[in-house]
Amino acid sequence: MSLLVVGSVALDSVETPFGKAHEALGGSAVYISTAASFFAAPVRLVGVVGGDFPRKHIEFLEERDIELEGLQIVEEGKTFRWGGRYHYDLNSRDTLFTELNVFEKFNPIIPASYKNSAYVCLGNIDPVLQRQVLQQIQKPRLVIGDTMNYWIETKPKELMETMKVMDVIVVNESEARLLTQEPNLIKAAKRIIALGPKIVIIKKGEHGAVLVTEDSIFSAPAYPLENLYDPTGAGDAFAGGFAAILSAPVITALTRPFCMIYAAVLSVLTVKGIPSFPSSHAVNRAP
Repeated sequence: MSLLVVGSVALDSVETPFGKAHEALGGSAVYISTAASFFAAPVRLVGVVGGDFPRKHIEFLEERDIELEGLQIVEEGKTFRWGGRYHYDLNSRDTLFTELNVFEKFNPIIPASYKNSAYVCLGNIDPVLQRQVLQQIQKPRLVIGDTMNYWIETKPKELMETMKVMDVIVVNESEARLLTQEPNLIKAAKRIIALGPKIVIIKKGEHGAVLVTEDSIFSAPAYPLENLYDPTGAGDAFAGGFAAILSAPVITALTRPFCMIYAAVLSVLTVKGIPSFPSSHAVNRAP
C-alpha cells in the first residue's frame, strides 16, 4: 500500500555525551520515510530543501527506494537547520539554534501521482498545513499525525480542527499532558480520543510507548541497549514504522500490538545509529 509522508527535511547538528554530528541528514519526513521504507512501498516524501542540500543525502533516500517527486528544491534558498545538545541520560536536550530558512514558507504541494495515497503520515508541521495536505488527497484509508508542544501552545484551535480528521495521533508524554491538562496518561489518551482520533500512541522514550483506543490499551516496552548514540528522530521513526506496518493489508485491530513492537525496534535502530538510518551518516562517535 502507498504511504505518503509530509514533514521537515533538515540538516541537524547534534551533541551528545557520546558523540557529535554536524549537519547530518534529519527532519521528521526523513526519519518517518526511512523507517517506513523497511516495510512499505512505495513511500512518497513531500518536503522542502534549499539549493545547499547535499546530493549524498538525496542519494541516501533514493537508495531506500523513497520517492522524491514531492521534494521541493529552492535553489536560491537554504535548508532548514537545527542544533541541539542532549544531556547525559539522553532524555532531555537543549536547543542550540533553529534556522527555518526555506521551511518557514513551506507549502506542501502534493504531486498528482501522490494524490491516491492510501495511507498518510504527517510529521509535526503546522496543523494548518497538515489539513491542507489532507485536502489534496483523494480518499486516504488511514491518516496518522504527529504534533509538538509548539503547536499545542500557539495554535490549539487549529490543532483541534486537524485532529478531527486524524485516525491516529502520536504524541509524547509531555505533549499528551499539555494537550489535555491531565497528568494520567491513560486518561489523557481517552480525552484525546474524544477529540477525534480513534487511536492514540503516547511515546515514553526509554520506557517504550502505549497505544490506547476507546476499548483497549497496549503497552510496548523499549528494547534495552548498551550503546546509545543519538536519539534524534527516534519518535519519528516509531511513527513511520507503525504507519508502514499498519498499512499492510493483513493488519487488523488484533495485530496492532505487532505494529507497536516493530515500530519500537525501528525506533531503537535510530538511536543505535545503524547505517540504514540517517543519523549514522555524520556521527563522529566518541571513544
